[in-house]
Amino acid sequence: MKHDDDAQLAALGHKPELRRNFSALSMLGLAFAVLNSWTALSASLPVSLTSGGSTSIVWGLVTAGICNLCIAASLAEFLSAYPTAGGQYHWVAGTSIAVSWPRWVPILSWVTGWITVAGWIALVATNALLSSQLIVGTISLLHAGYEPQRWHQFLIYIGLTLFSFAVNALLNSSLPLVYKGAFAWSICGFVLVCVTVLACASPNYNSASFVFGDFINQTGWPDGVAWLLGLLQGGLGVTAFDAVAHMIEEIPHASAQGPKIMVFCVGIGTCTGAIFLIVLLFVAGNISPVIESSAGPLLQILYHATKSRAGAVCLLMLPLVCLVFATLSVMTTSSRMIFAFARDGGLPASSFLAKIHPRLGLPLNALMLSSAMVVLFGFVFLGSTSAFNAIISASVVALDLSYAMPMAVNCLRGRNTLPRRSWRLPGWFGCLADGIGLSYISLTTVLFLFPPTRPVTGTNMNYCIVAFAIMVMVSVLQWIVDGRKNFIGPRVDIQAQETTK
Repeated sequence: MKHDDDAQLAALGHKPELRRNFSALSMLGLAFAVLNSWTALSASLPVSLTSGGSTSIVWGLVTAGICNLCIAASLAEFLSAYPTAGGQYHWVAGTSIAVSWPRWVPILSWVTGWITVAGWIALVATNALLSSQLIVGTISLLHAGYEPQRWHQFLIYIGLTLFSFAVNALLNSSLPLVYKGAFAWSICGFVLVCVTVLACASPNYNSASFVFGDFINQTGWPDGVAWLLGLLQGGLGVTAFDAVAHMIEEIPHASAQGPKIMVFCVGIGTCTGAIFLIVLLFVAGNISPVIESSAGPLLQILYHATKSRAGAVCLLMLPLVCLVFATLSVMTTSSRMIFAFARDGGLPASSFLAKIHPRLGLPLNALMLSSAMVVLFGFVFLGSTSAFNAIISASVVALDLSYAMPMAVNCLRGRNTLPRRSWRLPGWFGCLADGIGLSYISLTTVLFLFPPTRPVTGTNMNYCIVAFAIMVMVSVLQWIVDGRKNFIGPRVDIQAQETTK
């Protein structure tokens, strides 16, 4: 099959502006850095340790991994048919046009685009928060008298955000090499930490019944609800695989390579994440000090396994660097998503945000907006004790909802609306994948808006719902002022697509 990326992009209504300087390996490196599964899962242990304990940590990830593999396999079909940086909002438009819903195209595409932009900005904030949390934990372990304050973590968070902006802005041409290095670092770090803690803790391991069957509920919710709330950790570790879609205009043979990378990165992330969490639980020792440690669960487990503060900190540097790579890659992807949606007129000041810097070769204005919004998320964290869970919830819920939109539209018309494409699921498996994926998203979208603990107070409330309300208000206002008059959604020339394929 002959791939003419530029002609296919033209059929989707856009001229090529970004350089296709990513190889399949460097794109896989970026995708795996974005998911960052084993490090994100270990850094977010506080989410599920008290919401189900070991059973939620292990089996929650297995559940989230299977469901997200189904979602990724389904969305890979859309990516193969419509390889554009717009991703979900473009797929919704293409599917709606194909089923003769032209009057619904603008509003469906608009809503999906805003949700996706919000999800990616929240995900940048999530990774910066996880990174800053590990740094504060390191200081706590090394200095017994240190009392962590939220503003300490906030300043580190701001520093990481500015660092990520600078690297993305000034080293754009080197990013493919950076993400190849990130992939190698992550896999090597995963193996090294696993082998080291198992060797150091031998033979004092926790029992298999503890690792696979221990249940803890310190949330105040009923046991079943608490376990389901613990799914948030697993959901975080395997979401954001649509990064491949938003970077797809920077890889050759996009419609063939992109879908494979999307599914493959979820599979690798689920496997490495499950193995790493199981290893941590085997060497964790008594779980009460892990939950109560001011250094954080991950660092406390490493310290218990190695019996050395220096050893624990050295091992922590491996996942910490992975999280920094993740923050870089998520910010890269976030800027491309903002650029793509602005290119179709979906954001305020779209013409400004859609500009490509002539010398740097990237959407610098979109990158600046992403960074500024991440800083604003930091102020939310500074003012609320439950903001950590809320920001994680916002990123997972928003991205999952954006995945559901094209899948739902396609299912309503019997899954036969996509044009000819390289990646095509068998009919029965496509229906099964959509059913599992949409059921998972429907359940978790509601659950992840719950407060993490009861009784609910102003300080432990899950303000994810407030963030969504603000996003919806801004989106609706922008639609009334500008969108309903000028936004027609992305152009999709299905006949031209068939020709280029």
